[in-house]
Amino acid sequence: MHAAATEAHSAALRTLLRSVGQIVLQANAFTGACLVAGWLLWDPRLACAALTGAVAANVSAVLAGYSDDDLRAGLHGFNGALAGLAAFSFIADTATAAAIAILAATGTAWLLAPWSRWLRSRGLGYFSSPCLIVTWLWLPLIVNAPARAPAAHTFGVAELLSGMLAGLAQTGFASGTWAGALVLIGIAAASPRQALYALAGAALASGEHLLLGAPASSFNAGLLGFNGALTALVLAEYGAAWILGGVTVSAILQAGAAYLGLPALSAPFVAATWGAQWLRQRMTC
Repeated sequence: MHAAATEAHSAALRTLLRSVGQIVLQANAFTGACLVAGWLLWDPRLACAALTGAVAANVSAVLAGYSDDDLRAGLHGFNGALAGLAAFSFIADTATAAAIAILAATGTAWLLAPWSRWLRSRGLGYFSSPCLIVTWLWLPLIVNAPARAPAAHTFGVAELLSGMLAGLAQTGFASGTWAGALVLIGIAAASPRQALYALAGAALASGEHLLLGAPASSFNAGLLGFNGALTALVLAEYGAAWILGGVTVSAILQAGAAYLGLPALSAPFVAATWGAQWLRQRMTC
């Protein structure tokens, strides 16, 4: 009995960590553990937010009777983790953030099945779109969203590397060199090639944003690279030309949203990837 209980707890923990790892598209518990460590370094609230959201989404998925295989792969938990991260990133009051995180994460779980079926019928992946939909429902009610003031300066090699790593950290709403390095290590543990693609995508997107006039402070915080990193991870199987095109489209969409003052979050990544998937289908017909 004790051994069975221990195994069940271990399996549940692995599922939870895979849910976190799926934020950077890796069904790997060690990747998830690296992301949790990065949040603990940057802001322990984010670790609590992600785990709260992932638990709420996974429990809702179990109650809804979703596939055990998808559940174990973390596919039902990562949008919940992202929803929790969004709540704690935009809401200062911890109690309010926790309540919104649980409700939003539960919403992503119940939305996932019908929404993913609709997207699959069109050859598209759902990625972080359930989190985006749910977050955009409550985000307009928050008046004081976090903002960073611009500050221009030149970059050295160390600053360039730090900014790219911070871009990887921002895939989970964190920032900082060490948090980004842990994300990179986590991806590399699952796939060294994927880690290179993620870093290249962050570098390319950051460079394009800077050419478009983005402030240096946004680069330092990693806000310019995370959509490019995620886009490169998904489009890596299509080849370099698709990565270049997809990352460029994501950068243009993110820059446009920033100009309009819209909270794009990971929408540029999702839209650019959907565009690439749609175009590839048309080219192969």
